[in-house]
Amino acid sequence: MYTLIKAPCISDDLYERVYDFCKKLLTLPKPYCTIGLDYAFRLKTERMTPGVLYQRMVISEQSLKNDPYPYQERVFLFADPYVLSKAVCNALVMDATAAQMYQNPRSCMCYVIIRAVQAALGEDCDVERLQRILQDKPTEEVEHCFRQVVAAVECTGQERNADRGQHAERMEKIYSMVLNSSAAGGSSPEELQGTPLPSPNISFHLWTDEDQLWKELALFVRPLSQPCEPDCLSQELDNFEIQDIVSDCDCCEQTRFSVLSTDSGIERDLPAASEELPSPSATEVEHARLQRKGGIKKRTFPLESMAFLQNSCNGPGAKNSEKLHRKSGSTAVPVPHLHRLYTARIVVLGDDRVLGQLAQAYYSLRKRETRCVFLTPRLNLQFYYIPVVEGQQGTWSTEDDTVPSQMELCKLAVYLGRADPWYESNINTLCHMIPKLATMILFSNAAQELAEDVFLTELSAKVQDCTAAKDHMQTKKKTMLEVPGADLVVRYRKVLLSDRKKEVAVTLRSTGLVMKAIPSNEAEDLMCLNVNITEVVKTSNLSGRLFASAANHIRTCNIRIESKEQRTFTLCLDKDFRRTYTNVVGMEVSPCPEPSYCLQKTMTTRFSLHEPESVGLARSIPKSLLLPINTFAGIIQ
Repeated sequence: MYTLIKAPCISDDLYERVYDFCKKLLTLPKPYCTIGLDYAFRLKTERMTPGVLYQRMVISEQSLKNDPYPYQERVFLFADPYVLSKAVCNALVMDATAAQMYQNPRSCMCYVIIRAVQAALGEDCDVERLQRILQDKPTEEVEHCFRQVVAAVECTGQERNADRGQHAERMEKIYSMVLNSSAAGGSSPEELQGTPLPSPNISFHLWTDEDQLWKELALFVRPLSQPCEPDCLSQELDNFEIQDIVSDCDCCEQTRFSVLSTDSGIERDLPAASEELPSPSATEVEHARLQRKGGIKKRTFPLESMAFLQNSCNGPGAKNSEKLHRKSGSTAVPVPHLHRLYTARIVVLGDDRVLGQLAQAYYSLRKRETRCVFLTPRLNLQFYYIPVVEGQQGTWSTEDDTVPSQMELCKLAVYLGRADPWYESNINTLCHMIPKLATMILFSNAAQELAEDVFLTELSAKVQDCTAAKDHMQTKKKTMLEVPGADLVVRYRKVLLSDRKKEVAVTLRSTGLVMKAIPSNEAEDLMCLNVNITEVVKTSNLSGRLFASAANHIRTCNIRIESKEQRTFTLCLDKDFRRTYTNVVGMEVSPCPEPSYCLQKTMTTRFSLHEPESVGLARSIPKSLLLPINTFAGIIQ
């Protein structure tokens, strides 16, 4: 498709072959049939309106303002500063800056004009002459010609029964108008020439703040009207929900006055002709008509916010919500048809630790959107992951005196590689080359303070050393051996082969455990945790009683672990030492809930206490938060 977009002309035979190939994909299961349908539709549109795909790509990626196609796209590159060195970060910044150094809106507009005319007229277009004329024209005339070309192409692209001949006639008129506006001599048309495809707009960021993702997306959707200092940037972003989202009217703060009406509504009570007020002048009427009245914009209700969030859930757990159950005492809220004009492609560079930060930031963003919808109706989010391995500083070992290998820090990349061979051969092979360029948890501490966090790939827990006093230890007999670990109470839901769940509670002594969310093979469920508990087992031999370690394996979706002694845990999320919790006496792990589902469930129980758990919009919203990762084969949740 990228080759078809860049090619100046495609033969009818090649179009038919590619189109037939896309139609054959429709017989395959998802996601291949979905991809085939999407590209078949694009090919048909490009066939009837040559150059439309190139035009839309350049307009959206370069944010060229126009009315027929107001879509914008941007690539946000987030890098983990603990994985990528300063030299690598500088090299990436220089590469992204150099690609956009010689690009400007004027040159991109010229590219769109030349590409659209050449695609419609073919060899009848004199590309070199058209380039010279556009270069000599002032910017205002180039913008005018650009708007005419965009309007003509989009008009044909949106017609149901578009005629390629009519489109060629429209482009011929624009082409002749441009040539006639200049006195430059003509030349005989030569062979077709390719039009450069400008590099997309890429912004590079070092991921150092949890709210950094939301702030960058908010600035992309609604840029600040005036430049501000870095100190007041955060304050202005925090005021988005109050000033910019809830009220777009800048006269909302005006005083509202009440006027007492003396009109009874009866015709005989009207004043006589002599008592009528003099008619206002034309200037006063015009002034009254143009005067802006003070008003208050209607706030978005929670159910309307829920409809936006439900429409944005594209995971496999999402269901069709066309038929909504009407609850007693409430009215059904229609799901709005979203026209998101902004697309943000979030590219994350790092290992599993930065993906844990991505999951945490995405969960915070969804919670913020549940309280006050801002980004959801305006923005399309697409996540991409490029694994990077550099050094082993700052890693947290899951075993005693054991440092995880490089690929152990990229387990999600390995999983994506097994699901998508293209990702394995084109993305995973870069994890060692780039550096050469230069689910929910509750924990509590000794003060019983609850904390909430999200991990994506792995949770590791180790029992901390006992802090008993030395004098107490000296009173023990030398022959008595201290039993390692701590007594734990483990409660979980056991997953049976019949897909039924069984509540299990066991007590065992353990020194630590590891919970892995990424399955070891494709046959296992991605929503199931693999819990490996290191159990301490007593053994005896001729020299006395000893202790040995045994592996206890559990597969579950929900698990709760508490310590019966005064021994605490040290937790680490996604092998990231920056997300380490100490003095933890208990933990509860379950799939990370979707904030919009939680809000809808709360609203449902508020209306009736006897309704089923999932009614209304809640039936069409996935219960768990889904983090979509784009691959060549489609989105893998």
